[in-house]
Amino acid sequence: MKVPLSRIAHTRSGDKGDTCNIGVIAYDGRYYPVLVREVTAERVKRHFGELVKGPVERFELPNLGALNFLLHQALGGGGTVSLRTDAQGKTFGAALLGLEIELPPGL
Repeated sequence: MKVPLSRIAHTRSGDKGDTCNIGVIAYDGRYYPVLVREVTAERVKRHFGELVKGPVERFELPNLGALNFLLHQALGGGGTVSLRTDAQGKTFGAALLGLEIELPPGL
């Protein structure tokens, strides 16, 4: 069954210069394997399209049931020089929650 990521996880995002950082945290440990399988760096890059000019890196944090993403060249130069409405990347996490994922039966 396809569901939005928001069904099984929450996010927190912010900036480090021109790099946006997004933490994706499973609501329950049972959902962590789904995050690992469904929320790949490639899918995140596609989801944001032209907003992210550089590569997307993914880091797995199994002890926290979380994934961390670095979206390079995603903030138009960073907070002090960007003309973007969200120069600090605070809304990127909320935007990622709309990503459709495949949820296995029974979860």
